[in-house]
Amino acid sequence: MLIKLETKSLREAYGQCLVELGKRNKNVVVLEADLGKSTRTVLFKEAFPDRFFEMGIAEQNMASTAAGFALAGKIPFYNSFAVFASGRAFDQIRNSICIPKLKVRICGSSCGLSDFGDGKTHQSVEDMAVLRAIPNMTVLSPADAVETVMMMEAMLDVEGPVYIRINRNDLPIVTPENEPYRIGKIWELRKGKDIAVFATGYMVKKALEAAEELSHEGIEVRVLNVSTIKPLDTKAVISHAKGVKGIVTVEEHSIIGGLGSAIAEALRKEAHPPIEFIGIQDKFGTSAKAYEELLEAYGLTSKAIASTVRSLLGR
Repeated sequence: MLIKLETKSLREAYGQCLVELGKRNKNVVVLEADLGKSTRTVLFKEAFPDRFFEMGIAEQNMASTAAGFALAGKIPFYNSFAVFASGRAFDQIRNSICIPKLKVRICGSSCGLSDFGDGKTHQSVEDMAVLRAIPNMTVLSPADAVETVMMMEAMLDVEGPVYIRINRNDLPIVTPENEPYRIGKIWELRKGKDIAVFATGYMVKKALEAAEELSHEGIEVRVLNVSTIKPLDTKAVISHAKGVKGIVTVEEHSIIGGLGSAIAEALRKEAHPPIEFIGIQDKFGTSAKAYEELLEAYGLTSKAIASTVRSLLGR
């Protein structure tokens, strides 16, 4: 691991890792869309002001500039809120970055509903679906600050573009700190023979809470952290889906095109038990006074996961 974490903030871990990667490799440059204090790229700016480029609120230009840096042998990190990083510059990401398979790293900060106060315009419910569909793109969704650090270290050497979505809020640590990491790894965080729950991001913690609750009812839930949405480890998905009575996918993202879709695609040629998706039901986000309040409103809770597991077992 690059750094010893003293934070549960994914944003802070991301910013600290940028600095460490900048120390390791002089070709690392950072581009920002006037959100450096929020994305925490301000830490890189303080350490390497000559390698930090403030592009203003102009993600399309930033993506094109990042492509230019990559063609010149640099490793650019392009930063904005997830909804803007993925949506505003789609054409430039597709044509200027993904078609030539350039080594550009895109950080979508404040992903999902985590920017709870700013409402639907600032909440990314479709970013994984949008970028997963583009050929050559790797899509990452860390569960906590520890996994963010592991991903940052691993992504430096990945050929081609990478997208990482970063939650805005401090999250509990669920990732084993001393286990080896690789992009594509599916973490089995809890064993269970009855139901397999494939979760990503903060929903991994919610799945673990649900599994603990259900254990008191004699229900054994296998909890899997799928933090690499693409490329998905299809063999691992098939292996974990065998022998259980049902499958649940959980994501802080639309149920269309994200983790649930990826798991169903992986199992489409295999005999498998019934699958239920937990996620955002083809809706935009909305404003709330608190993050957990918003997750409750959209059914992204341990209670909802436990209820879905019981329903599957009751079929």
